[in-house]
Amino acid sequence: MATSKEYLIYILELLRETKDITYKKMMGEYMLYKDGVLFGGIYDDRFLVKKTKYSEIRGLKEEIPYPGAKPMLLVDSEDSDEINELVTNIYKDLK
Repeated sequence: MATSKEYLIYILELLRETKDITYKKMMGEYMLYKDGVLFGGIYDDRFLVKKTKYSEIRGLKEEIPYPGAKPMLLVDSEDSDEINELVTNIYKDLK
């Protein structure tokens, strides 16, 4: 199942406070970047982020984005402040 454009728009709206967020569509899903750094994606209408030191201590549920992929962490919050803080700190870990 591919991710809907509406779900992408919803996630981008939650991330509106974080500067320089971009995305690339790949095989029906969306890869998410901050300042050119891949930090997560949207897979089957699920917002998943990479495992980093910061994201792992947040207690997020581990999920597989697609068969054969490394596990990522599910963001199930709808709190834009919390999500923007999460993405900003994941970006710092990945830089």
